[in-house]
Amino acid sequence: MVHTQRILWRRTLWRRTLWRRVAAVVLLLGASGAAWAESVVTGIRIGIHPDTTRVVLDLTQDLRYTIFTLPDPYRVVIDLPEVEWRLAGQTPPTGRGLVQRLRYGLFLPGNSRVVLDLGAPAVVRKAFMLPPVENYQYRLVLDLAAVSVEEFRRRARPPPRLREPPPLAPPLPKATARRAGKFVVVVDPGHGGVDPGTIGASGGVEKHIVLAAGRELKRQLEATGRYAVVMTRERDVFMRLRRRVAIARAAHADLFLSLHADAIANKRVRGATVYTLSEQASDQEAAELAAKENKADIIAGIDLSAETYGDEVANILIDLAQRETMNISAQFANILIDELGKTVRLQRKTHRFAGFRILKAPDVPSALVELGYLSSRIEERMLRDHVYRRNLMQAILRAVDRFFAERKSVSRQ
Repeated sequence: MVHTQRILWRRTLWRRTLWRRVAAVVLLLGASGAAWAESVVTGIRIGIHPDTTRVVLDLTQDLRYTIFTLPDPYRVVIDLPEVEWRLAGQTPPTGRGLVQRLRYGLFLPGNSRVVLDLGAPAVVRKAFMLPPVENYQYRLVLDLAAVSVEEFRRRARPPPRLREPPPLAPPLPKATARRAGKFVVVVDPGHGGVDPGTIGASGGVEKHIVLAAGRELKRQLEATGRYAVVMTRERDVFMRLRRRVAIARAAHADLFLSLHADAIANKRVRGATVYTLSEQASDQEAAELAAKENKADIIAGIDLSAETYGDEVANILIDLAQRETMNISAQFANILIDELGKTVRLQRKTHRFAGFRILKAPDVPSALVELGYLSSRIEERMLRDHVYRRNLMQAILRAVDRFFAERKSVSRQ
């Protein structure tokens, strides 16, 4: 009996010691976790003062920041370490003082960015971090002041060099896919990160909607066993237009599909549209959409002053290989329109074309699919519904199947 009690007492002592150690480890991890917790932006505010426009970011932690300005158009860019955005449904203020519009999000892994579009040249008179006080946490404060064009240019400094993504290696060598008897399809969810794309009538954000659609399309394509799928982006991160195209070329893609959801002034307009590349736009609306989509890099606060884009598309278009690719892209567009029409509403002018940079790979058949108009509350609600997106992606899958079946048939002849 005494021996049994002694054993029970030792077990109890051992358990107490174990739980103390576990509790100590939990407390240590908790403290470390708090120290390592990701910085969060909880609010963005804009105030108008007599001589300045004040922009305030509410932060959970003190952190480093870099600020620079860009011309053509005038922008102020704030670079931060990678942060989480928890604005609790707050719509960022726009059209206040010198700030016409602002965007925020992940720019590169490890780097978040805020871009302020200005209505006139302005400089940052003061920028400082305020410590927590009363009901406020840390606050990053910028005071913007209007200046002349000459002073803006005089005070401008080149943006800091950020860590660029590593050079592209083929994400999926075509030979590997060929050995498995698969075609390579690159799915490109448009926009992302600091470039939100269109904001819908009810607050839906294009970058999120098309990413969800892209993931569903990838799932359906891979489920057939006939396709190897590469996504240009798998999360909410910005990606330059030329890098999206480079991914398609590095993958030796057989088909490139860029997914978007636009807006239009007439909120009653609904329907999907398919765009392909052309030296001349099919109509004014196509030209305006191409101009808008081609500005994605500007929207993200990239300095394009040292880059030449003017004749890039035109130079590629004169290449015979590009012309053949354009013809194949148009064939796919016709098939896609036919299949989409069996499932969703289409625009009256369903196949349009213009000089989209995202479609300029000279050796990859490419199409840009506008899934619908987020300016229509009805269509926005539909595009945010996973069942509707699934049916929409099934239509695209049928089109991809038909396209490659016909290509196979042509190659045999």
